[in-house]
Amino acid sequence: MTQTLFMIGARGAGKTTVGSALALALGYQFVDTDLFMQQAAQMSVADMVEREGWLGFRRRETIALQTVTNLSTIVATGGGAILAEENRQFMRRHGTVIYLRAPASVLAQRLEEYPEDTQRPTLTGRPIAEEMLEVLAAREALYQDAAHYVIDGAADPQRVVEQILAVLPRETVK
Repeated sequence: MTQTLFMIGARGAGKTTVGSALALALGYQFVDTDLFMQQAAQMSVADMVEREGWLGFRRRETIALQTVTNLSTIVATGGGAILAEENRQFMRRHGTVIYLRAPASVLAQRLEEYPEDTQRPTLTGRPIAEEMLEVLAAREALYQDAAHYVIDGAADPQRVVEQILAVLPRETVK
């Protein structure tokens, strides 16, 4: 099996870090939809949101998701990609969806430790710890709904990769 593996979860869950390591372990390609959009648009996420609003950004996100989906590819999605029913259905139809679940406190700590990862504008205007609590409360059911597998994203990245490899069908892990 060489289907697409989609990594979903909140900002700071480790989708890019774990997805890159998992791609290496499986011999898959790796694509981060946020980076793909930034390269295609020649602007940052903040600039896209400023120019087109969140609605325009979310449209770009859907197009990017569909564009980068390929066999033997791991796709790290933006944290809000699951907000669109179209995206949730698309990912479930075209691959395996892995939700990297982590508590808001872990997410906030990671985002504070790596400020370059906070390039995305705030969703609520609140401090990051409060924002992550609010975002998870609003999105948890959507992440769960989209996921084939829920993995503890709070663990060390290599441990997360091992957990994912353990749940994937044997024909994926060759």
